[in-house]
Amino acid sequence: MRVKPGDAHPVSRSFITDARRAQIVAAAIETVAELGYARTSFAQIAKRAGISSVRLISYHFDGKEDLFQAVVDTVQDEVRAYMHPRIHAHTEPAAMLAAYIESNLEFMAEHSTKVRALVDVLANARREDGTPLVSSAGFDTPVALLVQHLRNGQLSGVFRQFDAEAVATAIRASIDAAANRLAVGDDFDVRAYGRELSALFALATRNEGTL
Repeated sequence: MRVKPGDAHPVSRSFITDARRAQIVAAAIETVAELGYARTSFAQIAKRAGISSVRLISYHFDGKEDLFQAVVDTVQDEVRAYMHPRIHAHTEPAAMLAAYIESNLEFMAEHSTKVRALVDVLANARREDGTPLVSSAGFDTPVALLVQHLRNGQLSGVFRQFDAEAVATAIRASIDAAANRLAVGDDFDVRAYGRELSALFALATRNEGTL
């Protein structure tokens, strides 16, 4: 039942609405992670969320696109909130790069369900014409941020001279490969993978003349 204007304080209504939306998004993430996007329905999400009717989903979200965009935005916001303080705990470019790589993989290790759901939705959520149903454009562009960081490290003399866009793309591709492995159920040590990537790109980027 919709809340009527006089039924509760606006702050209370907002809190209840936000809590219900978060509950539905969490259920959608778990359902996609378990069943895959193609087999996920509003009925299954409602059952997992413990709500009485799919109409409650439609009340809080304007259809499938709105709900699954919220799934993508929620997970990406959590990734950002997890990584940023770990990266900015450092000021030295090489340490920040290591923190970027390892915190990304640490998040995957701790939240593999969310990673599986995110990868599946971004890969498979399509409209009838084949275009993506949702967008990841709201997330800080990871390659562009990496490029800027690598160039700053080059300007400071910590990193050697190289094509920053090529190296940033290689770093992102290596990190995304771990997410794809998790998405298909590959059993591997994600944290160890992150440490190896960090060591690899430390060697690839360092300026030997500063040693």
